[in-house]
Amino acid sequence: MNATPAEPAAPLAPLIVVLGPTASGKSALGIDLAQKFGGEIVVCDSTQVYRRFDIGTGKVPLAGQQGIPHHLMDLVEPDELFTAGKYRRRALETLLDLRRSNKIPVITAGTGLYLRALLEGLADSPARSEELRARLASIAVKHGPRHLHKTLCRLDRETARRIEPADTQKIIRAIELRILAGKSVDEIHRSGRDPLQGFAIVKIGLAPGREALYARIHDRIDHMISAGWIEEVRALIDSGIPASAKAFQFIGYSQWRDYLAGNLQKEVVIDEIRKATRRFAKRQLTWFRREPNVHWLQGFGDDTSIVREASNVCAEEINSSNSRKK
Repeated sequence: MNATPAEPAAPLAPLIVVLGPTASGKSALGIDLAQKFGGEIVVCDSTQVYRRFDIGTGKVPLAGQQGIPHHLMDLVEPDELFTAGKYRRRALETLLDLRRSNKIPVITAGTGLYLRALLEGLADSPARSEELRARLASIAVKHGPRHLHKTLCRLDRETARRIEPADTQKIIRAIELRILAGKSVDEIHRSGRDPLQGFAIVKIGLAPGREALYARIHDRIDHMISAGWIEEVRALIDSGIPASAKAFQFIGYSQWRDYLAGNLQKEVVIDEIRKATRRFAKRQLTWFRREPNVHWLQGFGDDTSIVREASNVCAEEINSSNSRKK
């Protein structure tokens, strides 16, 4: 008896990922590629999911979106907990909707963990321990977050290198994972994954030179201040959002809180934000350099030559994907 022939595999839909450090021009390039290929933007950023924290998180305002819909911004309130798992669930729903509409998703990725969760699936992580978290939070209050960061360095140096010493929540979660699972965060993330299927993924990485990137970061911070960043923080404080809210731990927001409370001079705040953002950009590049199959481009996403090169790479992949459908 002849075996029943297997059903042909469904054709892969194209999916574009633009990744890189802050201020590298991901948003500009993403919009350009979405315009060229009939796509929509899927934001992959752990800060932009929070409502009302707009200027300092680098959200593209409606006027700058050039008619291209942007998804997965402004999902939750500033004091809500939002995880990589929640991001993956929302992103998968968005990708399915775009595929049904014959739109190409263009993911602009600044948060490596969220991108990894979406593309590679979530690790089989241990459940949260509220008791352990409470003990660690108490230590952070008593001795400061940097004390916890030193503890994480002893337990899991590689993970500690990727986390800002003042980011208490991420430090607590990393220590919690290390203690409960008995292995490093990287080891946890390499196990039990369910990778994204059904898409032909092309990844464009932006890697401008360090000095040029740092200069762009400084200019961007100055622009944010001119655009009303300090006034935004004042309005957020006046609205009653607690200082303990996750969103108030983002770079710049905690520093401007101190400034508005009269604890820091403006010049000191700007210098601290510049340093923290440069460190953050370095950590982003370190993370993304480990991402497989990335077409790295040595420039900014708004450079004409970079746009042309990225467009060519995407066109080749999309044409190849279309050929496989026939």
